Amino acid sequence: QVQLVESGGGLVQTGDSLRLSCAHSGPSFSYYSMAWFRQAPGKEREFVAAINKGSTNTYYGDSVKGRFSISRDDAKNTVYLEMNSLKLEDTAVYYCASDLGTIPRPMYDYWGQGTQVTVSS
Repeated sequence: QVQLVESGGGLVQTGDSLRLSCAHSGPSFSYYSMAWFRQAPGKEREFVAAINKGSTNTYYGDSVKGRFSISRDDAKNTVYLEMNSLKLEDTAVYYCASDLGTIPRPMYDYWGQGTQVTVSS
């Protein structure tokens, strides 16, 4: 059974940087596509970024392109989300997701519990 545990969230100011991590338990992490989503209060869940197995392809949501970067370390079974130039509107709960399928994809089989990111002015 796959389990995902996010970490690295917190309270930061506008313009700051933050790196989220997602630890993936279970076998064969390197075969999984990984993604980050976020959900702000009162809003629908929003796609943030995705990376395929082998790290040959990445995708980003329009609102984070040029500011966020997704990467993975298969030796550590971990995917990262580097967030730069944070804005107030980046405030949300950030979720990690994984799936054995290819990206881009609308749905993922496994989800973490989320980590809160709050950006203040």
